[in-house]
Amino acid sequence: MNSNREITPVRPAHSFDESSLATYLKANINGFSGTLHVGQFEYGQSNPTFLLSAGGKEYVLRKKPPGKLLPSAHAVDREHRIISALKNTDVPVPETLVLCEDDSVIGTPFYVMEWVEGRIFRDPAASKASAAKERSAIFDDMNSTLAKIHQVDWKALGLNDYGKPGNYMGRQVGRWAKQYEASKTDDVETMDRLIQWLENNIPADDTTTVVHGDFRLENLIIHPSEPRVIAVLDWELSTLGHPLADLAYNCMSYHIPSMEGRLTGYKDLNLAELGIPEETDYFAAYSRRTGRGNIANYQFFIAFSMFRLAAIVQGVYRRGLDGIASSDHAKTYGEYVQFLTDAACQLISENKPH
Repeated sequence: MNSNREITPVRPAHSFDESSLATYLKANINGFSGTLHVGQFEYGQSNPTFLLSAGGKEYVLRKKPPGKLLPSAHAVDREHRIISALKNTDVPVPETLVLCEDDSVIGTPFYVMEWVEGRIFRDPAASKASAAKERSAIFDDMNSTLAKIHQVDWKALGLNDYGKPGNYMGRQVGRWAKQYEASKTDDVETMDRLIQWLENNIPADDTTTVVHGDFRLENLIIHPSEPRVIAVLDWELSTLGHPLADLAYNCMSYHIPSMEGRLTGYKDLNLAELGIPEETDYFAAYSRRTGRGNIANYQFFIAFSMFRLAAIVQGVYRRGLDGIASSDHAKTYGEYVQFLTDAACQLISENKPH
């Protein structure tokens, strides 16, 4: 999918003073000139994202959404910092151009980065890929890109204070349980049961790397004609944490059946026919690239990934009900909390070996 086709007029809830923005960008981005035109990306449920066109060039703006926000959410300053830090590594990221933390310009903090032309696959199985061979190559490069993120020397990049090494999983379970409660709209028994199980099964392993936090196919830009990743997007949830949290989140679709709607998996699909590697083969490729041995406590990391995504979509659903979501699709997300926590509870009840 060419992401240019996903541009819509700016939604009323996310409108801002475009003339103020144009004045600011002309003063702060070298070469920015001409009349500013603003469109909004249709997808994206967290930080509203906009395509800026001016003087024959295109840029991307990410901003905090309006309204009352959950604590520590929508940290565009952190996104800007990590993308800027990764510029000179082998992790493919867009070039950042400016960070503005002055609310008076357009109402909320924002940053601007270069526009990267490429393909974005919105479904986990990359159904728009031309053939199984191309899909297989895309998945392999996705795997390689995740390994590159986890091998970044975060100390050398000055990211010592980007997170808190140690007890990452314990802190994550606590954080997302609080985020869920802050945006809760209905009682979900499987969510309550899942939170209790996670709290009682925190792994002792405190391995620390840069983690993306939302690493999935949809957050990657694939080269227009080649099966390779040219940019990793949406770093809002990035921090210093456990790499297996990223890997498990990336592999959730192996444990979720396909269904109508936005949150689909491929548990029930013919992977060989599609060109998608088996989960064990995906593990093996990641382990080979990172030098990691056996993956312990994997059941915990998968269950945690489902729990965290359920907490995220609950927040999206709540913002949809409040009329401040980044996309009009938000109000359809209510059913996914039950769906994801049901799947997670089924997983942990199966007592699969770690």
